Amino acid sequence: MISEVSDELEDVRGRVAFLTGAAEGLGHAVAVELARLGMKLALFDVQEDKLKALVDQLRGAGADVHPIVADLSDASATEAAAEDAVGHFGVPRVLIHNAAVLKERTITEVTFADWRREVNVILQAAFLLSKAVWPGMMAAESGSIVFVSSGSALSGFVKETAYTPGKHAQEGLMKVLSLQGKGYNIAVNTVTTGAPIDTPMSAGHYTEEMKVGMVPPTALAPAFGFLAGIDAHFATGYRFNAYQLSEAMRISLRSSGGDPE
Repeated sequence: MISEVSDELEDVRGRVAFLTGAAEGLGHAVAVELARLGMKLALFDVQEDKLKALVDQLRGAGADVHPIVADLSDASATEAAAEDAVGHFGVPRVLIHNAAVLKERTITEVTFADWRREVNVILQAAFLLSKAVWPGMMAAESGSIVFVSSGSALSGFVKETAYTPGKHAQEGLMKVLSLQGKGYNIAVNTVTTGAPIDTPMSAGHYTEEMKVGMVPPTALAPAFGFLAGIDAHFATGYRFNAYQLSEAMRISLRSSGGDPE
C-alpha cells in the first residue's frame, strides 16, 4: 500500500519541479497538483498565452512559479530554457518531461521537418533537459526524472511515423539513465497515462471506442506528486501507470480516513 512506503518518500514542500508541456491537458493538471503540494515550479511551454493564464492562476493561489516560453523542438532554445530554470531555482527535485507533438501521418505523407520536430520534442528535449539537471542531482545524490510515455512506446500505430519511434526511444533513454543514475540515487522512470485522458491532443486522435473510457487529466495528477518524492532507492528504471498509481493513492487515503480529494 502507498501508506506503507510514505516514510521513504522525500517531502517535496518547498522543493523545485521542472515541468514541460505545462500549459494545458495533463501538464496543466500536474502543475496544479505539484503547486498544491507546495513545490516551486519552473513551467515550460511554447503556448505563451495559455502558460500565462496558468501562472496567474497558480500565483493567485500563492505558488512560486517561473514561466519559460520555449520551443523544445529547437536544441538551442531547450538548452537556454533549462539554463533559465536552473539559474532561477537551482537544481530541481524532479524533472517531468511531458511535452510532445503528435501529427498522424504515414511515411509517404510526413515531411522530414515534421518528423524531426516530433522526435526532437519527445527525445531530444528529454536528453537535453536531463543533461542540464544531471550534475546537480549527482552532487545532491538525490532526484527524480520522469518521462511521460504512452501506449505508443509499447506498440506501433499505423500513422504515428514519428511519435511512436520517439516514444520508444524515450523508453531507451530512461533505461540508460536509470543505470547511470542509480549510484547517485537519481531515479529515472517513465509513466504512461494508464487510461485514455480528455486532453486537446487525445481528443483529436482517439477513436470513438477509446473515448468511452476517457478520464479527466486531474485523475492522473496525484501519481506525479508521488513520483516527485521518490529516488533511486525506491524505484528506478520502471514504467509506472499514472491512473493505477493515482487510484491506489486515493484508496489508501480513504482507508486511512483522509480526504480522497
